[in-house]
Amino acid sequence: MRWWDIDPVLELEKDLFPEDAWSRGMFWSELAHARGPAATRRYVVALDGDQVVGYGGLAAQGAASEGGSAAVGDIQTIAVRRDQWGSGLGGELLTELLRAATAFECAEVMLECRVDNIRAQKLYERFGFEPIGFRRGYYQPGNVDALVMRLTTGQPGSGSATGPTSEQGTENNG
Repeated sequence: MRWWDIDPVLELEKDLFPEDAWSRGMFWSELAHARGPAATRRYVVALDGDQVVGYGGLAAQGAASEGGSAAVGDIQTIAVRRDQWGSGLGGELLTELLRAATAFECAEVMLECRVDNIRAQKLYERFGFEPIGFRRGYYQPGNVDALVMRLTTGQPGSGSATGPTSEQGTENNG
């Protein structure tokens, strides 16, 4: 993802997450940490022609570039345009983010998912994520709880999951 992708990403964001869509400033802030030798973010877009049909982002803390020994990745967002649901695009985006987690030497990858987003939960479970708790009222202003999930990748740098063992799906995570 680059700065010129922000406007189409915001359109998709507002369609998929009308109550808790990210702002332009939030995306700019994330992209500010996605380039250079000290990068701690990886954001990707999926295109169909020149149209953004999906995007995702990962943040790493404790990365080697920050002097850490075992990084922890956090899936910040994954979104797929509605007409692309069921195409496997969500799985492709997640695979790319998990590759980035491997590059950041993440020993584990965390995420939050709306408790009412069963599609997303099933996708994450296919990739090996396990539920570990809840964050009450996490998604505002709707006051929707978040399911916290974790994927343990083993030793730092040992690699992360690169795909599910069953059919890929798509999801939305805000």
